[in-house]
Amino acid sequence: MKLDIHNTFSTLLPADKNLENSRRQVLDACFSYVTPKKTTHPELLHVSEAMLTELGLTKEDAATNEFLHVFTGNSVFTNTHPYAMCYGGHQFGNWAGQLGDGRAINLFEVAYNNKQWAVQLKGAGETPYSRSADGLAVLRSSIREYLCSEAMHYLGVPTTRALSLSLSGDQVLRDILYNGNPAYEKGAIVCRVAPNFIRFGNFEILAARKNYATLKQLADYTIAHFYPEITSSGKEKYLAFFTEVRNKTIDMIIHWQRIGFVHGVMNTDNMSISGLTIDYGPYGWLEGYDWNWTPNTTDAQHKRYRYGNQAYIGLWNLFQLANALYPLIEEATPLQSLLEEYNSIYEQKYIAMMQQKLGLEPNNSNDNELTGRLEETLQLIETDMTIFFRKLAHVTKKDTAITAIEKINDAFYNLTEYTEEIQEHWKNWFTLYSNRLQEEKRSDAERATAMNKVNPKYVLRNYMAQLAINKANEGDYSLIDELYQLLKQPYSEQPAYQHWFAKRPEWARHKVGCSMLSCSS
Repeated sequence: MKLDIHNTFSTLLPADKNLENSRRQVLDACFSYVTPKKTTHPELLHVSEAMLTELGLTKEDAATNEFLHVFTGNSVFTNTHPYAMCYGGHQFGNWAGQLGDGRAINLFEVAYNNKQWAVQLKGAGETPYSRSADGLAVLRSSIREYLCSEAMHYLGVPTTRALSLSLSGDQVLRDILYNGNPAYEKGAIVCRVAPNFIRFGNFEILAARKNYATLKQLADYTIAHFYPEITSSGKEKYLAFFTEVRNKTIDMIIHWQRIGFVHGVMNTDNMSISGLTIDYGPYGWLEGYDWNWTPNTTDAQHKRYRYGNQAYIGLWNLFQLANALYPLIEEATPLQSLLEEYNSIYEQKYIAMMQQKLGLEPNNSNDNELTGRLEETLQLIETDMTIFFRKLAHVTKKDTAITAIEKINDAFYNLTEYTEEIQEHWKNWFTLYSNRLQEEKRSDAERATAMNKVNPKYVLRNYMAQLAINKANEGDYSLIDELYQLLKQPYSEQPAYQHWFAKRPEWARHKVGCSMLSCSS
């Protein structure tokens, strides 16, 4: 197995001088060297062929013992030194201090085909940042992360990727809902890959500790390696950096809203400076279209990270990053101006995204009202977001409001709730939509083709992931591959997989893992 190792983070930034793997506050360092934990009986369950290619590896490489042992942490690749990153973060709106890679261990960076990839293991053992945890992961959460990160990539959403999913052969004790009922589960390890795993929290911890020299070092490193287009100097360089992070964060959240994805735990330590979706814990896709829905049981009361609040949280998190970068700029006004632009940029991009979902070409029409009325109407009766928008492509310019409703009513969960009053709301909206369609120059077929490129037919619904988890717990891993293959083409019809184009089954409405997920999920 040959890899072009080209480490930058661990060679250009300061390391923890303490080499003991003990829980502690790590000062004056961006990372700590650690060694992954050897496992009892590692077993490779699935590999992403696309990521193999990205790293310059082959299927033959993936079949070797060396691959198995390196990407489960049982051996350290030649001339490399694994490490865990130091960062802090705001969790649910409160400063949590030092957090860091508590169950992630970075193996190395690979250069291939003019790209740089950071490779890390999740669930490979404790680090100085594990606090009271064991640094391990279970099969349940590992399947969810492995499938979701690759699914998001094929949906066109900026994301970290996954290379492999493996069993450790060990049992791991977990309390799935934090309710005092721990149980042993199969241990597992995901190898995940991204250009970098740098978070807002990497900057926050250094600013909080007033370690401005290292803060500048980290910012300069990040700009040089991941924003090389920034050529300015001094404070203008850091303002340009912040501007790019702001824009990428907006783009990422727009994608989330487009496909109905809810991250579930948008703490600042889970925000990527490259605008990538990172850390797949209690995530979920909207089943019924509900702006107040969150999959995270920890957030069930306040719903801070609900679907309809993700744009606001993106801005709130950027405020924290701005505070962290302030010591490098020493002027609040330009940072404040960049933050004040957030809402107008987001709203403009959101409307453009919704126009695409509705099959409308941008023109002089004001589609804000049409979009707003739709969002209200979708919530009057439980309506499956994915099915509604996919079926909407079948509506033609000749359809009346009644015939249009007939084409999308498979998206309704309970037709007994479809009262005359609600029907009137739907008729009124489809009348507006029909009038708007008359302005479109494209044919119905052309419009439908365009809509089907932004409205996925298949997403990783939580019940689907749970079915794969259930089978895997019984030793049957076939559904992992079936879902993986399905989700590689989420916008295609895929008749063989038509059974997955369906509303959430009733048994999954309140089932753990399908509707209720904790941060350990």
